Amino acid sequence: MAVVFKGFPFNLLFASILLILLLCLQSGGGQKKKENMMAEKVEQMMEWSSRRSVIRMNGDKFRRFVKAPPRNYSVIVMFTALQPQRQCSVCRQANEEYQVLANSWRYSSAFSNKLFFTVVDYDEGADVFQQTFILVLNMNSAPTFMHFPAKGKPKRADTFDLQRIGFASEQLAKWIADRTDVQIRVFRPPNYSGTIALALLVSLVGGLLYLRRNNLEFIYNKTGWAMAALCVVFAMTSGQMWNHIRGPPYAHKNPQNGQVSYIHGSSQAQFVAESHIILLLNAAITMGMVLLNEAATSKGDVGKRRIICLVGLGLVVFFFSFLLSIFRSKYHGYPYSFLIK
Repeated sequence: MAVVFKGFPFNLLFASILLILLLCLQSGGGQKKKENMMAEKVEQMMEWSSRRSVIRMNGDKFRRFVKAPPRNYSVIVMFTALQPQRQCSVCRQANEEYQVLANSWRYSSAFSNKLFFTVVDYDEGADVFQQTFILVLNMNSAPTFMHFPAKGKPKRADTFDLQRIGFASEQLAKWIADRTDVQIRVFRPPNYSGTIALALLVSLVGGLLYLRRNNLEFIYNKTGWAMAALCVVFAMTSGQMWNHIRGPPYAHKNPQNGQVSYIHGSSQAQFVAESHIILLLNAAITMGMVLLNEAATSKGDVGKRRIICLVGLGLVVFFFSFLLSIFRSKYHGYPYSFLIK
């Protein structure tokens, strides 16, 4: 007959206590195993990071160190295609900025094992591209930057909006700070190309002035100064400064059909090729205005002036229509058009 302890069978009470103890021991062992596995991952990532700031990942490494738990560190992954046969110039430019950012973090005093920079090349991890891009992100282009948090799955904001923001190191650092609270101060290696170019320009101008020291009338040439001013205006109004700050790609090639887009579809971004197109259109419109002014103010043959006027008017009308059509394609609610839609 079983012994009853306050209305509860003693053998059942003993079995319950034993079961609880076994569960605690098993839980403690599982937790210990989890901590050991996490420590091994961190140690391995730190070893790779000590060799190079950006850790190269294949499919197996990506699944083990980036996607599989347990993990107590965040990972920034650049999905790219750097092999020459891929002909991805944007990938190489983005990789340079990514290397600058990773080196800034690796050699800063704030460096820790809470954040690592990795790269997955398409030719080294095509299976990763298929799983991550198609099944998770529904994306089909490279380069792409993605944040894998220490806990949970990546959200929509964990994918960097490269098309809108560009891939400059400073923009990437700001995005990483928003996602991980890790502040990275970007340190760029010294670039003396600008200094050398300036020195050559000063030397060239100085040599020209020295050779023409007895005749400096060209300095007062209004046409020359007007052309120089127009070049500056065309460069600024075409968005060259925005390109310099944001570092957008030159163009976008759709990998599905191979179609190349030179005009960005959003009003919040642009391609480098788009700036060149706008610059040429503005230059053509300006040339038309100059011809119209020449036809109105010159005192030459009437027939010749009429031809100049028609050519100038044609340039202004056609290229302004083209410019307005590009504006409408970027601002989809804009209602007005002229000749070209």
